[in-house]
Amino acid sequence: MPDLYIGLMSGTSLDGIDAALVAIKGQQINPVDFAYLPFPTPLKQRIHRLSQANTPVTLSEYGSLDTELGYCFADAVKQLLAQSQTPASTITAIGSHGQTVHHSPAPPQPFTLQIGDPNIIAEQTGITTVADFRRRDMAAGGQGAPLVPAFHQAVFRHPSEHRCIVNIGGIANITVLPSGATPGITGTIGFDTGPGNILMDQWIHTKRGLSYDANGDWANSGQLCQALLATLLADPYFQLAPPKSTGKEYFSLAWLQQHLGRSTYDSSDIQATLCALTATTISQAINQHAPQTERILVCGGGAHNSHLLNLLAQRLTCPIASTLAYGLHPDHVEAIAFAWLAQQTITGQTGNLPEATGAHRPVLLGGIYQASPKQP
Repeated sequence: MPDLYIGLMSGTSLDGIDAALVAIKGQQINPVDFAYLPFPTPLKQRIHRLSQANTPVTLSEYGSLDTELGYCFADAVKQLLAQSQTPASTITAIGSHGQTVHHSPAPPQPFTLQIGDPNIIAEQTGITTVADFRRRDMAAGGQGAPLVPAFHQAVFRHPSEHRCIVNIGGIANITVLPSGATPGITGTIGFDTGPGNILMDQWIHTKRGLSYDANGDWANSGQLCQALLATLLADPYFQLAPPKSTGKEYFSLAWLQQHLGRSTYDSSDIQATLCALTATTISQAINQHAPQTERILVCGGGAHNSHLLNLLAQRLTCPIASTLAYGLHPDHVEAIAFAWLAQQTITGQTGNLPEATGAHRPVLLGGIYQASPKQP
């Protein structure tokens, strides 16, 4: 029988918690069920404030939010178990990514910080919980991100087809999978290409009060500003060689405003240009670092942005498909990945891919918060 794991993920969009129930047996990874727990607006606003670069916060704010999110993650697990009619006693472990509130991989003191107390998750659910995955990779000299390339390699590698996995969340990242790629074989690389949805989401929220640009319709209504696009593309991050990672601390509205200066572009034209920025930086990364790519699989929220996908198709020559066509819903991939990473840790297997994070070596990821023994 396969072992059951639960993966928990909350990304830079701050919308809520993805919870995936996954059956794992050897190399077989099969999704069983999925639940989504949205964040209430006041909680979302508090997370947003805490995760703003250079915003002073108190230890009380930090600690109380860490605790509250721990209960939220536990509630997502309970919802998933009830929905799937799965007893907690049948779950081997939970893998909780936590909520990133700051990611700063640059020297001299690199760090990454995810909150959502795993002690609370383990205590509230009665299930052993693995958490704090990213900092062990950093301790081994890596950037702590991206971690999903190792999972992409495990589930999407193909013996005869060169593939590239494009994950478009708040930040976009790619995983380059040469044909025949297998765990432990060099050639697979991955890195953050730059902004995914984060700038588009923040811009439409500021100008229209919406959480995201559905289908990219607002971007599609505007005109591309070539001069602005060229200015944005000149940012040094895009010229950095991989491995590299970034976050919303860098690609923020402040970053955009710095490049806009006193320019008076129409709001929809800026949205169109931000969408083109995401498409251009992804396609440039693929063309430069994965020129042999024969198929592109897209996951993350950006997989639903039809305008963005059209822009990618215009800039790339190979077929583009959703990961749904290959067995995994694009919205569920990251939560499933952290179920898999928990399984790696519980079974004593490494979970990072040094070619993606820059770590000196593969390491066991995360801390294990064991479930307490049941009372007689």
